[in-house]
Amino acid sequence: MRNIIAEIKYKVRPLNRNIILPEIWDPRTLHAAAIIIAEDFTPVTLLGKVDDIYKKAKEAHVNIKIENFSIIDPDEAIEKYGFVDKFVELRKHKGMTRKRASRFMENPLYVAAMLVREGIGHGYVAGAANSTANVLRSALHVLKTKPGTRTLSSSFIIDVPDCEYGEEGIFIFADCAVVPNPSAVQLADIAIASAKTCEDLLGIEPIVGMLSFSTKGSGSDAVIEKVVEATKIVKERAPDLKVDGELQADAAIIPEIAARKAPESSIAGKVNTLIFPNLNVGNICYKLVERLAKAGAYGPVIQGCGKPVNDLSRGCSVEDIVSVAAITAATE
Repeated sequence: MRNIIAEIKYKVRPLNRNIILPEIWDPRTLHAAAIIIAEDFTPVTLLGKVDDIYKKAKEAHVNIKIENFSIIDPDEAIEKYGFVDKFVELRKHKGMTRKRASRFMENPLYVAAMLVREGIGHGYVAGAANSTANVLRSALHVLKTKPGTRTLSSSFIIDVPDCEYGEEGIFIFADCAVVPNPSAVQLADIAIASAKTCEDLLGIEPIVGMLSFSTKGSGSDAVIEKVVEATKIVKERAPDLKVDGELQADAAIIPEIAARKAPESSIAGKVNTLIFPNLNVGNICYKLVERLAKAGAYGPVIQGCGKPVNDLSRGCSVEDIVSVAAITAATE
């Protein structure tokens, strides 16, 4: 049985990529930093004042010497690297002023993003104490999107124990966190980005299922038409990608059901990358699988940002933060 997070930690260890954790007021962040340092799979930096971090670490019963942490004081970084002026330049097309930029720099998420932009960190991880919207806003304002990227999206690595489907129980689910109601073009963007995530992070060939409540015309609805159109777009833009739709979830992952519902599909029953028609479906499904199947749910992995940044659920565990830090270090 694969341990995908252990594999990712092993992969990133020689890369020496510094990950910034800005939410030092949340005890889960401090415990996660201690574990990352102890496991020594990637460098980690806490964003905050030394005295504050020392106090919070003591309150959180973090069993590690404070001197073992790499710490950046945000006020010192803002002054040293001229973040206010640089942020004004980045956002001048939106009428940014120095006064407003100074207020933005009071937010640790923006300082973390600026540090990554400067190359001081490879990426940052937040969301334990911030909404997804706030994390993504800081990333988009500072790091922008990758050249050619039209849709910022997300995916989850789902690891279901004792499961014969997918890749030994491992799947990519998308989009579960970012795009509420994607158009057909956006859904195609999400599928292609998620296939790349599957290949890059899991090291396996992506087999992509475009999901719906219908399989190959068994139902009729505007959402089904969108999924069918998105599938066509994916096939046109990525002709070598193994993809098909529209497929119901059981037809996508279970060979016996695929043989009955989609006998002409070359990938039905073999899917490891599941693309949901909208955020409602994706978010509900990943949370149900995580809780009912006791699956590992790692992410969301943000796809399409100019530099690595990953969000956390506010209900995340310490281990979730550790895992997402490893994923961030593995992200180009």
